[in-house]
Amino acid sequence: MSTLEIVFADGVYTLRLSRPDVHNALNAALFAELSGAIARIDADPDARAVVLTGAGRSFCAGADLDELTGLGAEAAHRLLSRGQAVLRALEALGVPVIGAVNGAALGGGCELALACDFLLAADDARFALPESGLGLMPGYGGTQRLPLLIGAHAARFAMLTGRPIGAERAYQLGLVALPPVPAGELASLAREVAAEVAGRSVAANAAILAATSTSRARDAGLDLEAALAAIAVSGSHAAEGIAAFRERRRPGFQGGAT
Repeated sequence: MSTLEIVFADGVYTLRLSRPDVHNALNAALFAELSGAIARIDADPDARAVVLTGAGRSFCAGADLDELTGLGAEAAHRLLSRGQAVLRALEALGVPVIGAVNGAALGGGCELALACDFLLAADDARFALPESGLGLMPGYGGTQRLPLLIGAHAARFAMLTGRPIGAERAYQLGLVALPPVPAGELASLAREVAAEVAGRSVAANAAILAATSTSRARDAGLDLEAALAAIAVSGSHAAEGIAAFRERRRPGFQGGAT
């Protein structure tokens, strides 16, 4: 069963994450379909813009914990590196990618949103990197992209506390490009903005994306993040944090991180 819906019309690809029963959590199948879609768009000379959104009430609730649980550091590093590679490819597309965030964009879902060229949001959208509460850390680029977008101090606060950033606050911080709209109006706003972008020069848009990209200088930071996040995944704090999350209790982190 497909985990990603793809629609193409008038030069605009709409990619809709489609695992609504688990709030569009990122798993290997979804990453594989995203990777294939990105390659398809990259090879399509008629592609002019992309809208990325989520089915149901959430944009994306983050990484699928079933795939992380019990992994050793090496296996975790392979999984995280594969996810990072997909987000890097999304970020490197020469076609503008518009994230239309409906509901929760948490953990890896927030990191997926951060890899878009700019974001639109429904008024019920919320962004959070709550991994430290599970004994984990962002591993799909959050430690690198969020500080660039909202500043180092605000990003550290968000990651160290796990507090969500609401749609209006995200707009104030510059994380979202336009004021948030009612959830029922987000799709039409995304189509309107995508059509506006698609109607401009493809060559000029690609040049603007290349000139404003910071991905080359960030590669070393992303590699370090993947290594540190893999160590966190394999540690005792992650085991306790994930167990506590599933049992709906407060985690009892003891001692160091190993």
